[in-house]
Amino acid sequence: MNVKVAVLLENGFEELEAMGPIALLRRGGLDVDMIGVNNEEQVTGRFGVTYSSVYPMNTYDFSDVDCLVLPGGPHYQKLEKNEEVLKLVHEFAENKVLAAICASPTILGHEGILKGKKYTCFKDMDEDFGGKYQYEYAVTDGNIITGVSAAASIEFAFAILEKLCGKEHTDKVKASIYYDAKH
Repeated sequence: MNVKVAVLLENGFEELEAMGPIALLRRGGLDVDMIGVNNEEQVTGRFGVTYSSVYPMNTYDFSDVDCLVLPGGPHYQKLEKNEEVLKLVHEFAENKVLAAICASPTILGHEGILKGKKYTCFKDMDEDFGGKYQYEYAVTDGNIITGVSAAASIEFAFAILEKLCGKEHTDKVKASIYYDAKH
């Protein structure tokens, strides 16, 4: 398929919001890389799950990446303070696909990326970002995809997959994981 996705991870990320999309996007045939913002080859989530096989951000080439994904969790505060992350967020918002879930869409809001856009984020974190808040699992507006919370990880992943590969391909991947009691 030759579609590439980079998932930005810093210690404290929400495991469900990272692994759900990583697993489903890989199931859909996409090339998904985990990128350690801390420039180490492993990161640990908020509940102690450690992911290895992580590429250090300072040596990673984002030029051939089609979509940047920001899981939520407490690490969003570290992401928001990182100038290199903010630079990437703006590059992807302007030229590629940018996806953020739960707490991470607030980074997009604070950076002015959600102005005039439909979006979602963890409800208690919604501020006046100049767009139209939607209380839905996943919202796509142009090249910006947002997810509401950890419970939305699967629908968020499918929204990314559909944006990158189309509805027909996404429906095939959905059929591979959903149980159909009629058959």
